[in-house]
Amino acid sequence: MLKNIFWAYIKQSEIKFLKIELGGRTLTGSQYILFTAVDKRASFASFGSFLRLGWALGFVGFLAACAAAPENGDVRDPNEKFNRKVHSFNIALDKHLLRPTSSVYGSLIPDPVKTSFSNFAANLDGPGDVANDLLQAKVGSATKNSLRFLVNSTVGLAGLFDPATSFGLPAKPNDFGATLATWGLRDGNFVMLPGFGPSTDRAAVGLVVDIALNPISALVPDLDPNLVFVAKVANILNERDRYSATFDSVLYESADSYAQTRLFYLQNRRFALAPDDVSVTNAYDPYEEFGYEN
Repeated sequence: MLKNIFWAYIKQSEIKFLKIELGGRTLTGSQYILFTAVDKRASFASFGSFLRLGWALGFVGFLAACAAAPENGDVRDPNEKFNRKVHSFNIALDKHLLRPTSSVYGSLIPDPVKTSFSNFAANLDGPGDVANDLLQAKVGSATKNSLRFLVNSTVGLAGLFDPATSFGLPAKPNDFGATLATWGLRDGNFVMLPGFGPSTDRAAVGLVVDIALNPISALVPDLDPNLVFVAKVANILNERDRYSATFDSVLYESADSYAQTRLFYLQNRRFALAPDDVSVTNAYDPYEEFGYEN
């Protein structure tokens, strides 16, 4: 599920040529971009510690969202100057790493293998989808997502295949940002995250909680974090290559790629969270061509 334009895991040994001044500091490839998503060091932290971290961040997000709560149709971007610098960093990251790597990946890896990697990565998020369904009191969705995870984890050989869709159980992704929205928290300010791309205060808090509290680590404690990392990276490369024309159009051919990215993200996110809202559904869904359903 591609909610943002980018995300990547970066080490200094791998990228030494990326530099950008952000708020008086120079960011280079030596920085880890939200490393807890896939860093194997996260596996040494206890689930209880992640739980406390997640709820603490959730509370901070609650205060931030309440302090800056735009209406659905507004674009609140008080930190645009800083966000544009982060956006420039993300474009450099895409230009020098993600785009060329995804092109090679798309050319060398057979389509069935790419699909299996993407299926496996998506299946890892299944328990998190169920947890957020329950937090949103969506019992029906929780049941279907639970059955989908069970079917794909067994019949689908640990998620490498997706028989659940043919059984009438299509993917129905969910996230903690949507949970916060269901609880009444507004989206707050627009933010551009290094490596992850466009977001909002609420969605950024949700992202951190989803990463830290993914129940898959509790359900499968022996799951190799390196395997998770490889699957996630493979899925990113596949998505970037599959929709390269659209990404390139937005990032490299737009008169203002930052404004275009911001518009696309906000419209898509609001459409996903309020599909029955006439004011939203009558608007153009910029991610429709990606084939995403929420």
